[in-house]
Amino acid sequence: MPQDNRVSRRIAAIGESATLAVDAKAKALKAAGEPVVGFGAGEPDFATPDHIVEAAIAACRDSANHRYSPTAGLPELRRAIADKTARDSGYGCIPSQVLVTNGGKHAVYNTFQTLLDPGDEVLLPAPYWTTYPEAIALAGGQEIVLPTTAASGFRVTVDQLEEARTPNTKVLLFVSPSNPTGAVYPVEEVEAIGRWAVEHGIWVVTDEIYEHLTFGDHEFASMPARVPALADRCVVLNGVAKTYAMTGWRVGWMIGPEDVIGAATNLQSHSTSNVANVTQRAALAAVSGDLAAVAMMRDAFERRGKTMHSMLSAIPGVVCVEPQGAFYCFPSFEGVLGRELGGRTVTTTLELAEVLLEVAKVAIVPGEAFGAPGYARLSFALGDEDLEVGVNRIAEFLA
Repeated sequence: MPQDNRVSRRIAAIGESATLAVDAKAKALKAAGEPVVGFGAGEPDFATPDHIVEAAIAACRDSANHRYSPTAGLPELRRAIADKTARDSGYGCIPSQVLVTNGGKHAVYNTFQTLLDPGDEVLLPAPYWTTYPEAIALAGGQEIVLPTTAASGFRVTVDQLEEARTPNTKVLLFVSPSNPTGAVYPVEEVEAIGRWAVEHGIWVVTDEIYEHLTFGDHEFASMPARVPALADRCVVLNGVAKTYAMTGWRVGWMIGPEDVIGAATNLQSHSTSNVANVTQRAALAAVSGDLAAVAMMRDAFERRGKTMHSMLSAIPGVVCVEPQGAFYCFPSFEGVLGRELGGRTVTTTLELAEVLLEVAKVAIVPGEAFGAPGYARLSFALGDEDLEVGVNRIAEFLA
């Protein structure tokens, strides 16, 4: 008799998003009256700028937005995304190279479904965002994890890439600024990696969603802009979530060669069809507007990052690299593991995260979720007072 597999093996193998799980648990405890400080979700605490909200309100009243629209996105939004990409990163593309997706995760999923055949290998520097391995696996791809550490600035080298390359290598996933480490690759390293990919005919999927969030002298560099020869084998991922405080609006996009975008559009036409028109209109206002609100948020994130880095670094046994971009600190807690904490011996950062939430009422995401045991991700996209209260609780708990 056939086995009754109620859920397919492919889907049963998917793990819950660790970052969303931590955030959901923290919010549930807060709702129950617990004084939890959540460092889990990568979500700006700012409201979406007013002019974007007003554009959405106006869009609701326009009956043209009550109907289906082209799967690939509103023509004016695709054109604005192409213009914004040229303006912000120096990468020139045309509207037919743009597919508007239901958030950045959808762009990641579409991209790997479109590029990968079973057995194709994807070079995946670690620490990595939790969604990447799942999207690769769902497409039948094989992740090849390339570990990096604080000592290397959490940056992969050309030598590492070359050592990992095999005849099955099809894609390199590249992220700068990085989630979860906050690392930003210098321009010369971006160019060197891009030239390596061109030399060996390897696709690069580059996630640029934190492009505007760099601090101090660190600068964002778009790989296809710096290495134009890469453009025919490159997919750029981006969205409005982080830059414009629009995580809940769910608008992302992928930019790539027209044949890839056409194929991904066909896929989307059978999965989600068009992104909601009202949110597309809001995204149009975002990418077409000025960056004044973005600059204000970036300044706040930079200040908070410095504060969190300083406070974490003062905790005995905790080692923290100062974030160069995004809005995360990624400290090592290896120096405090093996101790008795909260009535139990804590040997992993997974256990540390559990006991911190239970006893200190602080939510962090353990490094195991990012392919980096011993570390943890703490988002500083929250208010200054909550940030200081939360890190002080960690310090007191580990004292």
